[in-house]
Amino acid sequence: MTSHTVGQVMTGDVVQARRTTPFKELVRLLDRHRIGGLPVVDEDDKVVGVLSGTDLVRAQAGRSGRAPAGAVTAQDLMSTPAVTVHPEQSVPDAARLMERRGVERLPVIDEEDRLIGIATRRDLLRVFLRTDDDIGRQVTEEILVGRLGLRGTDVSVSVHDGVVALRGRVDLRSRVPEAVHAVWRLEGVVGVVNGLTFDVDDCAPPAATGTGSAPDATRDAGGRDGGPGVPAGPGPDGPGRGPSVSAAAPESA
Repeated sequence: MTSHTVGQVMTGDVVQARRTTPFKELVRLLDRHRIGGLPVVDEDDKVVGVLSGTDLVRAQAGRSGRAPAGAVTAQDLMSTPAVTVHPEQSVPDAARLMERRGVERLPVIDEEDRLIGIATRRDLLRVFLRTDDDIGRQVTEEILVGRLGLRGTDVSVSVHDGVVALRGRVDLRSRVPEAVHAVWRLEGVVGVVNGLTFDVDDCAPPAATGTGSAPDATRDAGGRDGGPGVPAGPGPDGPGRGPSVSAAAPESA
């Protein structure tokens, strides 16, 4: 399954500062380029910290009622060490790192720790600008055909505003949550509507020998006990016909 990398979405033309850049010049840089922060680099272009507009405001607020101080530079205000990423890392990994560390931007560095770009939250959100047609092709080619080995005609795929609807029949019940979760993890997908049914319930325990009749092999996608990302119980159209709508966001696999 393909995934966008940081190198594909990052901004390569980076506004940056040096350790010795004075306070007023830092303010000018943020204002002139309409940005919320920038990386601070040393003489070898290696990232030594990150500075934001919040850092500058905090520095100004801290001066109230105090005796005049000496010249303030980027080195005095920056957050260090900087949280960085490499261009080959995936966009989801970068997003998780941003969230975990509570940062708004990630300097992108090469194998020698030199600055080559920057990735902001806005950059990472670009993956959600994928067209519905592009998402639909990936669902069909990479998941249904490539991963599950289905024929392209077994399941119909429709996408509207990033919400993927799956309709059709698969051979095994276990393939239903597998398909739903795989689609949900695709970049640009914001929801999944599950309308899949199955022929054989390979998730049910085997029936005891000589006790009662064998269960009907053709079941609704929910079965009697439900499953991950699949609603429980028969669909509104009766056994063997799947639910018309399922939860938009399946649980994590």
